[in-house]
Amino acid sequence: MKKATALVFAIVSLFFLTSTKGLSQDWTQFRGVGRDSKVTGFKSPAAWPAELKQEWKVNVGFGDATPVLSGNKIYLNTRQGNDEIVLCLDALSGKELWKTNYPSPAVTGPAGSHPGPRSTPAIANGKIVTFGASAILTCLDANTGKVIWKRENPTNAVPQFFTGMSPLIIDNTCIAHVGTKDNGEVIVLDMNSGNEKWKWSGDGPAYASPSVMIIDGTKHLIVQTEKNLLALNFNDGKLVWQIATPVQQRFYNCSSPYIDGQTIYYTGQGTGMKAIKIEKSGGNFTTKEIWSNPGVGAKWNTPVLKNGSLYGFTDQKRIYCLNASTGETAWIDNVVNSDFATIVDCGSVIIGLPSTGNLIVFNSESAVYKELVKYKVSDTPVYAYPIIAGSVIYIKDSESLTMYKIN
Repeated sequence: MKKATALVFAIVSLFFLTSTKGLSQDWTQFRGVGRDSKVTGFKSPAAWPAELKQEWKVNVGFGDATPVLSGNKIYLNTRQGNDEIVLCLDALSGKELWKTNYPSPAVTGPAGSHPGPRSTPAIANGKIVTFGASAILTCLDANTGKVIWKRENPTNAVPQFFTGMSPLIIDNTCIAHVGTKDNGEVIVLDMNSGNEKWKWSGDGPAYASPSVMIIDGTKHLIVQTEKNLLALNFNDGKLVWQIATPVQQRFYNCSSPYIDGQTIYYTGQGTGMKAIKIEKSGGNFTTKEIWSNPGVGAKWNTPVLKNGSLYGFTDQKRIYCLNASTGETAWIDNVVNSDFATIVDCGSVIIGLPSTGNLIVFNSESAVYKELVKYKVSDTPVYAYPIIAGSVIYIKDSESLTMYKIN
């Protein structure tokens, strides 16, 4: 009897795994595996359903940070009570596998309405790194939740609206930008010990996140600070180049740059969008502006690049498409959504998620905007990216994580 029951359970489990396509697409850091907001392995249904099927919903705590998905486990950094929480759930059932908590100062001032972490964790080689709202950097064993090392922030040095940068893991090191207004440090820490390998001191951190650019065989950290866009040599932290990115009106540097080969697209200053090319001249690297479109730009979100076009949400809350080679505006949709939104390239379609909680699926056409379907996935504001794996979509709203399935 026990063998028969076990066999039935195994068959049901196998069916569920198959029906969710094995959760084949990991989302291991901010803006996904490649830090470019691209989802691989997604296949659009022949006909989009009238609604998404909710598989489960669990209360996980306050926070705007995007969860990370690795295999059949999903990880979150949230706030519950007076503590920040690092939580590991079974990605198929939502069942809690482990939880680690640590005390963290409350978010106060103008950012108080967002009490939880905003920074997406990063996971690699069996370790997960979180960056709390009060800039506590923690590295844990991804299987057990045991703390491997922690970098405290005893002076509570944070930007005006607390942290917004998401850490980066590369070559067994963790990169973060810490500090406060006008006084920041880009730090590179050993993933095994947490010991500092090098640091760069200068501008305070923005609410954007660093990425890596490889040019002429050399790795550069591309960092958007509160005042500048700059490159640091990955090996020693020396400044390679920088350009001023001053903001106007009520803008802040929140949009992370998008890197494509030797080209960087950046926006978020209230002055539209720009593209620059990085070139090597002798032993130095220089920047050259390719184009500038002062009429179309974002306030919070980073665009996606697909088939020679850039897609995103403008600071006027509308979906746009630009020619990535020339910067010319292809189209701007008339529907008002939200200026805080995320957008992902799913191959056959593009999916946007404004803070209104409306998941928008549209075709990647440069000639005209063509919406395929729209789903209401949350009744509370959403500031995290949707995690899309096979036929499954995870939505983290202000306090809950929901698993939807595309039937």
